[in-house]
Amino acid sequence: MATGFDGIYGLHQGFLQSVDRHSGRPALEVQGAQYSYSDLYHQAAAVGAALQSAMPETTAPLVGVLANRSLPVYSGLLGTLMAGKAVVPLNPGFPQERTQQMVEQAGLQALVADGQGEALLSDLLPGMDVPMVVVLPLAESAQALQARFPQHRFLTRAELGAPSDWRPASVQPDDLAYLFFTSGSTGTPKGVGVLHRNALRFVAMSLERYRPFGISEADRFSQFYDITFDSSMFDLYVSWAFGACLCCPTAKEWFNPNKYIEEGRLSVIDITPSAGHGMNRRDGWRPGRFQALRLCRFGGEALSAELATAMAAAAPHARVDNAYGPTECTVDSAYYLWDPERSPGECEHGMVPIGYPGNQVQLTVVDDDLQPVPEGAEGELLIGGPQVTPGYWNDPERTEQAFIRLPSDGAVHYRTGDLVRRPPAGKPIMFLGRMDHQIKVGGVRIELGEVEQALREAAATDEAVALGWPRTSSGAAGIVGFVVAGTADEAAIRDQLRSRLPSVMVPRVIHALEALPLNPNGKVDRKALMARLEAEAGGR
Repeated sequence: MATGFDGIYGLHQGFLQSVDRHSGRPALEVQGAQYSYSDLYHQAAAVGAALQSAMPETTAPLVGVLANRSLPVYSGLLGTLMAGKAVVPLNPGFPQERTQQMVEQAGLQALVADGQGEALLSDLLPGMDVPMVVVLPLAESAQALQARFPQHRFLTRAELGAPSDWRPASVQPDDLAYLFFTSGSTGTPKGVGVLHRNALRFVAMSLERYRPFGISEADRFSQFYDITFDSSMFDLYVSWAFGACLCCPTAKEWFNPNKYIEEGRLSVIDITPSAGHGMNRRDGWRPGRFQALRLCRFGGEALSAELATAMAAAAPHARVDNAYGPTECTVDSAYYLWDPERSPGECEHGMVPIGYPGNQVQLTVVDDDLQPVPEGAEGELLIGGPQVTPGYWNDPERTEQAFIRLPSDGAVHYRTGDLVRRPPAGKPIMFLGRMDHQIKVGGVRIELGEVEQALREAAATDEAVALGWPRTSSGAAGIVGFVVAGTADEAAIRDQLRSRLPSVMVPRVIHALEALPLNPNGKVDRKALMARLEAEAGGR
């Protein structure tokens, strides 16, 4: 399929190049169907051409993709980019109020929705004052919606199609590619705008890292992350840049991801450690289980040495890579490749290092005055380089606080809020915890990560969370622990903790859970645990 896409610039360029080079190879498996690169291109082009023709030039160039585990997810994302627009990923499973907040903050005037997304429109559209273009690639008819919402325009499957001479748009480096919404401390989602040059540098860095691992068009990538999570960009755009096949499990298949990995012959997976803990429970990762896996990426949270060891044994032919990076710096900033012999000695508190900066990334460890700390000292990690995004969406005050220029080089660096130790030359950076996970109890500064590691060892578990509770104006009155352990003896655990921790660091109460709550991105939901404590306190 010779199309001459090589001159097109944008996040979609890697996919288009693979359409040229691998048109007949599988690009996507979803809902039991397989689509070649040529198939997926035509599906996306139909959406892209419709968006271009239906959205006036004066319309804000952002398009919401309200879909989950369906073909319109992928045709919507690619079609939006190919139309020269920016993607706002939305999850039909999120509460309506949260989705409404994101739609309003983004100023959306266009949506692409699958069946799940279409079912939400009757509740979502009444809150939208501006006319919307709503693309429904699966719908046969939208007469009922059109009659109820005449101010909006609905395009169904029969109205989609790209002219034979239609060509995807080429964008500018500083044009917006994505707008991700992350949790905000005020309870309102905060937007992070990712430019095309940010995203393309991330894709290039991923290719630079994983090509030497032997990753190629022959691989089969997992798509376990929700599209609202920035880590999904690895699944999507890195797999397509390689010319590989992206494999999306159905909701039923996701109930048993280990079986899906085996039967789907996946060779590259990308998961959070919390998801890994759930997959490993009850001998899920028995040694030698995943013979086809060649790369397992962990990201989004701190990775324990125990979990890395378990995956290395379960996938004897795979590299286990710990990827670190915040959304504000476009997915990845540092990597640490697990080595069964060397790595255990480089871990602290049982946790795997952040590792080493990716190509063109600058990592700096500073003190409270933003001055570099000496080797071996602790400090806040700052990130600089071409993947640093412009800041928070329509929030210059928060942007000014988090995105700073250092006097030493004048370049913009993002303040991660992560506490790390600056290593000697040639050694990996060690993640010690969040700056905001440091609390004061009775005037004593406590790093909750240290308490969590002690809890893991005392309870013989790999999953533990420590929270400051009850909260006070100066920090907390004490600490409460949560562990995932089948037979947790609270008294015995506390006895062990007293033998290794100062009394002020020993949790007053330890809750044994069957599983830790996870947020939609697969990370431990500390807010849910805090809400549980608040509810228990309110019930007394």
